[in-house]
Amino acid sequence: AYIKGLFLEGARWDRDNMVIGESYPKLLYDPLPIIWLKPGEKDKFEDKPSYASPVYKTSARRGTLSTTGHSTNYVLTIQLPSDKPKSHWINRGVALLCQLND
Repeated sequence: AYIKGLFLEGARWDRDNMVIGESYPKLLYDPLPIIWLKPGEKDKFEDKPSYASPVYKTSARRGTLSTTGHSTNYVLTIQLPSDKPKSHWINRGVALLCQLND
């Protein structure tokens, strides 16, 4: 499956190095390139440094708690390649958004 139209909040996509990078000044959101979700066996995946970014429907990042235990605003988690430790991006509150408030 291909995913198009996600926005990165709290970071930007470094198109030269193909990893998440620091945001540019005064730029709140950065459009993410098309993502290809390719199914496979987990034990055959290469272990590369990455950040497990949550994907939300809106920038509110809140919703009511559903029966699954997740917020109704939460969609899924996507592993984004990174050259920094995941704690770096967690401290910045990095997340992917399906739509902007604009």
